[in-house]
Amino acid sequence: MGIGGCIALIAVGAILTFATDWHMAGVNLDLVGLIMMAVGVIGVAAYVSIFKRRRVVEPMPVVEERDRHYPRI
Repeated sequence: MGIGGCIALIAVGAILTFATDWHMAGVNLDLVGLIMMAVGVIGVAAYVSIFKRRRVVEPMPVVEERDRHYPRI
């Protein structure tokens, strides 16, 4: 799941928790929305930590090039 999916989970969870007044027998939609938001936040945190590790760039070794045809004076 990418960062877009995580943000979508957070958005749908927030809509279920704060913007709806549906009542279903045996299902607490507020709790379902909170769980979806929590999973989305955990997903974003995991994605960012993995992405941060991938972006670590090791320094390149310095290579000194010399002209072999003409000697330095």
